[in-house]
Amino acid sequence: MRWENLSEGPAGPAALFGAGAVVTRTVDTPEFRGITFHEVRARSIVNRVPGASRMPFEWTVNPYRGCSHACVYCFARKTHSYLDLDTGLGFDSQIVVKTNAPELLRRELAAPRWTGAHIAMGTNVDCYQRAEGRYRLMPGIIEALRDRANPFSILTKGTLILRDLPLLREAAGVTEVGISVSVGFTDTTLWRTVEPGTPSPAARLNAVRTLTDAGIECGVLMAPVIPFLGDSPAQLRATVRAVAESGATSVTPLVLHLRPGAREWFTAWLGEHHPHLVERYERMYAGGSYAPTWYQRMITRQVHQLAAEFGIGPARRGAARRIAGPERPDGPGPAGATQLTLL
Repeated sequence: MRWENLSEGPAGPAALFGAGAVVTRTVDTPEFRGITFHEVRARSIVNRVPGASRMPFEWTVNPYRGCSHACVYCFARKTHSYLDLDTGLGFDSQIVVKTNAPELLRRELAAPRWTGAHIAMGTNVDCYQRAEGRYRLMPGIIEALRDRANPFSILTKGTLILRDLPLLREAAGVTEVGISVSVGFTDTTLWRTVEPGTPSPAARLNAVRTLTDAGIECGVLMAPVIPFLGDSPAQLRATVRAVAESGATSVTPLVLHLRPGAREWFTAWLGEHHPHLVERYERMYAGGSYAPTWYQRMITRQVHQLAAEFGIGPARRGAARRIAGPERPDGPGPAGATQLTLL
């Protein structure tokens, strides 16, 4: 395992944690059986999104690497190869935990060069995956953001976010907070095979309802829409209807994309569960990681039409941060690793 790639020494100041800072643990309980945790003390926690990204934000925080949600299509699988960890089962079961994430974030937010930019979470791996139930990093992270009135957003498939609802409400009282839950489909058969470690789509939509009932606006990222498996008109209609019934403020479709690392793992899954679709996928994704533009536009158009039919309006921007902080000079944010992007 190439932990030295992320250690002090030849890697220089961009290293993520110091040599000898890794503690590996296995937990013999039913919910964590087969999962190994690599506890590290990170050197930086706020990551810059690449300039070429399509994302509408520049900074992210990721307290974990690897994800026990085990989604077969997860684009972040490639990041495990940087540590000589397997991008298949290893990504699902070898979880890197940045145990000092809350204290490190608090320090980086207080740095004079930090200007209070929006911070996104859950755009690489899920910050409310099962590991969060053990390590409880997110309460400290949200508290740090709340105390600096720093705007942030969270994208998750995890219903564990409801544990932190009181903190989210406090943060929303002083800054802009955006919450999105990812639900690409409501087909339970598809869910059990393609997202085996996640709460069910119904459970996620119940979380949306709980959040919105508590006054926290919550949108749904309808992702991924999986070609030939979750994209029929009936499936799209059922999903958008369920999203509308959950009280979501918006629904945004995103067609499956297959980057290196994820592509190989997804293709192997497809060959086992739907071998008749392998050639169709090879043709559809012959041009690269993304489905053809015409297909993406078709799905987007259908979902937007259904959203209008079921009365889901566009997302509304929250209020600007409402507590004054000290004047800070312009300048770059904290040094950190480059963040891969959702899109």
